[in-house]
This record gives sequence, structure tokens and C-alpha cells, in this order.
Amino acid sequence: MQDYRISYRDTQSYFGILLDDNNRKPLCRLHFNTSQKYLGIIDENKKETRHKIATIDDIYKFSNDLIESVKNYE
Repeated sequence: MQDYRISYRDTQSYFGILLDDNNRKPLCRLHFNTSQKYLGIIDENKKETRHKIATIDDIYKFSNDLIESVKNYE
């Protein structure tokens, strides 16, 4: 059985993606509650930078940023 390190938590204001199921290790947040959708990527200082996205597939454009977010905890 393989252990997966990525988990999620849904809140009222965003859908959070976490490393090791630890809310002290946020990777990104999906803000889908309004007409304008955002992907919020968490940096090494735990500051969120929001990026507008039109479709869910737009998240792939930020794959390098998401990988860097994971590396912040390694």
C-alpha cells in the first residue's frame, strides 16, 4: 500500500490542499465560491498569491509553482 502525502480540507471560503494532512503545511487554495475563480499558491513565507483561472485545466499552468510550494517543506 502506498502512502500519499497530499490531502485536502474544505472550508467555507476555500478548498485547501495540504502536505501530510497538516494544516501547517498548506500548498495551495482553490477559491471557487465566486464567479471569478482563483488558485492561491502558498510561498515559503506562507503568503498566498492568487492567480485568476478560467477553467480547472488552467491549474496546469502553475505546475512549477506548485512543485516549489512542496519543496518549501522538504
